[in-house]
Amino acid sequence: MRNDDASKKGIISSFRGIFVNLVLALIKFITGIRGSSFALVADSLESVTDIFKSTIVIIGLKVAVKPRDEDHPYGHGKAEPIAAVVVSLGILLAAFYIAYKSIIEVKNPHTTPAWYTLLILALVVITKEILFRYVFKVGEDIDSQAVKTDAWHHRSDAITSGAAFIGITISLIGGKGFESADDWAAFFSSFIIAFNGIRLFIPAIGEIMDIKPHTDIEKEIKNIAIKVGGVKGVESCYVRKMGFDYYVDMHILVDGKISVIEGHKIAHNVKEVVMKEDKRVADVMIHIEPEESKDEKDGIFYK
Repeated sequence: MRNDDASKKGIISSFRGIFVNLVLALIKFITGIRGSSFALVADSLESVTDIFKSTIVIIGLKVAVKPRDEDHPYGHGKAEPIAAVVVSLGILLAAFYIAYKSIIEVKNPHTTPAWYTLLILALVVITKEILFRYVFKVGEDIDSQAVKTDAWHHRSDAITSGAAFIGITISLIGGKGFESADDWAAFFSSFIIAFNGIRLFIPAIGEIMDIKPHTDIEKEIKNIAIKVGGVKGVESCYVRKMGFDYYVDMHILVDGKISVIEGHKIAHNVKEVVMKEDKRVADVMIHIEPEESKDEKDGIFYK
């Protein structure tokens, strides 16, 4: 049930983001066209792509919580970081498009943007920053890279809107000869967006490649296992993340003189206690090692 609840929270946050982006995209596009601001039009296009990206996140979250089946014995958790990768690539494509269109607009000067475009941009910056903080907190709470990536769309939108605000302000104050200031602002903001896209792409790929989790979960699991009766030490503990779940491979040390049945019982107890103490763990694979064959050395947890 933990996965279902986490998925629902992520999906709700994404749907709320879609609604806000839809409203803001319409406002920015109409204002940008009427107010002669390409930066605002570019901003509206990014909001439209954010709707598409949030939809991908929703699909990824829905697939990630599907139960195991014959073809997917470890579940469908990888759908969540895959969604994050797709969305990250979408951010990079949006950055490239904004940079490309900005250069074209700079080469073809237009009239100075209208003053009221600043009001819309101020509204957008405030709204998107609030939305970013809300969605990112949800992503942190449910430990979802896809949702955190979705949140950064809103921060990117706030950045482009803030850059456009500065550019249009310069254009209005500078007057003739500064008409393209907002286009330059859009161009430079594309680099910030691209940076965020790369920054989000790397951990998503890492999760797909079963990179070591950037948390203390391994140490926590070792501390739980070492307290179970019959466990003399923990030789190794490897953890990988699959969607919202963590899968553990562990080697534990036991008295080499006990029977196979007793060793199996200890292993079963370790698995049961770890999964009970840490609800994030979906499964634990345990290998038994006789204590007598191991010397005390770094890397082994002993009681």
